[in-house]
Amino acid sequence: MRNIDKVKYIVCVASGKGGVGKSTTAVNLAVALSKLGNKVGLLDADIYGPSLPLMMGVPAGTRPKILDKRYMVPLVAHGIECNSMGFLVDAKTAMVWRAPMIISAFNQILNDTAWSELDYLIVDMPPGTGDIQLSLAQSVKVTGAVIVSTPQDVALLDARKGIEMFRKVDVRILGVVENMSTHICTECGHEEAIFGSGGGEMLSQEYDVDVIGRLPLDLSIRQATDAGNPVVASMPDHAASQAYMQLAENVVQQVLSSDPGEGSGPKITVSND
Repeated sequence: MRNIDKVKYIVCVASGKGGVGKSTTAVNLAVALSKLGNKVGLLDADIYGPSLPLMMGVPAGTRPKILDKRYMVPLVAHGIECNSMGFLVDAKTAMVWRAPMIISAFNQILNDTAWSELDYLIVDMPPGTGDIQLSLAQSVKVTGAVIVSTPQDVALLDARKGIEMFRKVDVRILGVVENMSTHICTECGHEEAIFGSGGGEMLSQEYDVDVIGRLPLDLSIRQATDAGNPVVASMPDHAASQAYMQLAENVVQQVLSSDPGEGSGPKITVSND
C-alpha cells in the first residue's frame, strides 16, 4: 500500500491565478478541519513557490526525517502533518526546473511522504491549470476541489478556467470560496466590498456549484499568517476564524454528501404493498 492510500479524503485548494489568497485559505482550512476533530495533513504542491513553511511557522532549515532511505516523515505544525518542497531546499533557492522535473518532484513528495491514517489531506495547488494539476488527478483519487477566487472580474475569469480543468479530469468541485469578499476597517470596523460583489454567486449560478465560503480581507489574517500562526489557531474567536470554521464545516458536508460509505446511498423503503 502506498502511503497516500492511507488518506481517506484528498481535497485540492486551487485558483486560476495567483494572489487571491489560495494558500492562506488552504492553511486555515487545514487547521479548521483539525479543530473539528479530524486528523489532517497539508501538502504544498507549489514547487516553484512553496509558502507552507512560513505560513505554518516551521523554522527555516528544518528537514523531514527519512525512513528506509526513501520516505519522508511529515513535519507537524499546529497539529497538522505537513510536507513541502520548502522543507527540502533553501528558502532563497530558485527552482529553475522544466516540467518533467517538477512533476517528478511533486510525485515524490505526494507518494513518498509517510502520511499517517489521515481523514483529510489538503493539497495547496500551484495557481493556474498546468502539469501538477493533471499529474495529481491522474495519480490518485481526488475527492474534490475547492476553488478560491476574489470578486473582481479578472479573478473570476481565471477561476472559470480552473473549474473547467477539474471537470475535464473528473474531479468534483466541492464549492467556490469568495476570498477578500469585503474589507473590514481596523479603525472603525466598517465593512466594504472594495473588490466588487456577487462574483461568487455568479460562478455558483454559471457552474451549478455552491459558494461554501466568504472570507474577509482582514489585516489580522495577514499578520497571523506572516507570523506562522494561522488565524484559526492563534485567534479562534476572531470573526475571520469563525468564517474559516464555517468553510471547514461546509467542506465536510460536501465531502460526506458524495461519499457512498457515509450514508449518501439510496434509501430503501419497505412496505406491505
